[in-house]
Amino acid sequence: MSTALLILPSDLRHGNAATSLAKLQAQIRNSPDAEVEIQAGQLTDFDSSALAVLLGCRREAESLSKTLKFKQFPAKLRELALLYGVSELLVEST
Repeated sequence: MSTALLILPSDLRHGNAATSLAKLQAQIRNSPDAEVEIQAGQLTDFDSSALAVLLGCRREAESLSKTLKFKQFPAKLRELALLYGVSELLVEST
C-alpha cells in the first residue's frame, strides 16, 4: 500500500491556517492512496491554529475512510496538544 506524504509549512498560525487547511484537505481528497502521512518536522512557528489544522485533516481523512498518520511533531506542538486536551486525537506514528 502506498502512502501520500503531506508536509506542514514551517509557519502555521492563525493568519494562514485556513489556507493551509484547505490545501491539505484537497491533497487528502485528491490522493488515490488509502493512507496519508502528515509530517510536521519543518514546523517552527505555530500557534493553536496548527492543532485546528491537524484536527481538520483528521476529520477529512476519516470522512474518506483513509488512514492518517502524524510524524515528526516538534516538542512544543506535543505540549500544546496536551494543554488543549487533544493529544489522544493527534497520536504520532512511529
